[in-house]
Amino acid sequence: MRIGFIAMSGIRACDAELLQLGLTLPGFVERSKAIASLPSLGLLTLAGMTPKRHDVSYLEVDDIKNLKTLPGGFDLVAISSFSAQIKEGYDLAERYHALGVPVVMGGLHVTVNLQEPGQHGASAVIGEGEIAWPEILADAERGQLKPVYDVRGREFDLADAPMPAYGLLDIKRYNRITVQTSRGCPWRCDFCASSILLTRKYKQKPVAKVLAEIDRIRELWPRPFIEFADDNSFVNRNYWRELLPALKKRRIKWFTETDLSVHEDEELLHLMREAGCAEVLIGFESPLPAGLNGLELRRNFKHDRQHQYRRAIERIQAAGIRVNACFLVGLDGHGPWVFDAVRDFVRETQPFDVQVTVPTPFPGTPFYDRLKREGRLLEDGAWERCTLFDVNFKPRGMSVEQLRTGLRGLVVDLYGEDFTRERREHFKHAGTKRRHAQTGWEFWAASALY
Repeated sequence: MRIGFIAMSGIRACDAELLQLGLTLPGFVERSKAIASLPSLGLLTLAGMTPKRHDVSYLEVDDIKNLKTLPGGFDLVAISSFSAQIKEGYDLAERYHALGVPVVMGGLHVTVNLQEPGQHGASAVIGEGEIAWPEILADAERGQLKPVYDVRGREFDLADAPMPAYGLLDIKRYNRITVQTSRGCPWRCDFCASSILLTRKYKQKPVAKVLAEIDRIRELWPRPFIEFADDNSFVNRNYWRELLPALKKRRIKWFTETDLSVHEDEELLHLMREAGCAEVLIGFESPLPAGLNGLELRRNFKHDRQHQYRRAIERIQAAGIRVNACFLVGLDGHGPWVFDAVRDFVRETQPFDVQVTVPTPFPGTPFYDRLKREGRLLEDGAWERCTLFDVNFKPRGMSVEQLRTGLRGLVVDLYGEDFTRERREHFKHAGTKRRHAQTGWEFWAASALY
């Protein structure tokens, strides 16, 4: 069979004014380019476990969505999409279905909306795709795809993870490549739409497999930038103490997501920096305790550590690792004061990068279920508004318009040229002081990574 893997990617926003602002703000443009350039690791993984007798192709939706004639000759098309792009994915599925090409769709959105793909001529994969893919291939070869492949309740062992088909990528198109070391997260955040929707366990890929994937990427791109596609990387510190020295030998740069507890481990921070960690993304969510209480359903992790926020940013950046500080404005404990509070916090703490979004009712999350029960959804089923930037619920402490207007103003300030340069200069200055404090060998070891 000839199989086409089509990735839905890119930044989406329905708020035209906010989108237009984003096109001109340096900080916003930089982060948008980084997100938009990420390939679909899920599709590359399925392509990597596809038997060699099949011919596989990897396509980005932006290359084909406006074409009058779709790339043809496929016997099967696999589409993966997030909620914000899912309607574009369904349009594409309908176009291929009209050509008589079987289509299968998966991802987080499809997993919690299993009936939707069938309304657009596609089969649905519910749960972890690696479990269902061999059965899908066998059924497709017989011309008998099932409407739904539901593998919920079964867990894929990351020890069996295939090598993603990185060779399908045109490396020149991407500024970073994704590698996964873990799935799941021990903190069940109210709003979180991540791999926790696919698996109820926190599980890790064997170190040897992670290193093999990085070595394969290095064959294609000698000095790559890796984004670890984990929800919370450093839950198992012993795992990383084994992985980090091996990463150091490979002389790569990398980015990942973590909770703020990483700042408590100076030895780990040192190992991370030596191993090429350029930046960590941390969800602080609120600069003050208001809004944090009850945010995690298993443990009040952020609320109980809010007093550590400033120290965490200081210590991580003092170790030479940039912090991307993420905030949600419009949480239930927030009033209009939150916009100034975020501005003040960022100016005081000077994280290198900032991400500010609104709480988003992604389907399948406790947040979505709660808003629906309380009658606070503005447009139920408006999945195109699941962008992180579009308000689709009624806040408790302010009006919808106050939230929209406040977000726009905050974006202008935080991502503007002056504020962005101020944060970058702060990190650069701290780095100069750090290098002066190092011995000659330590300075060489740190600078060699960059």
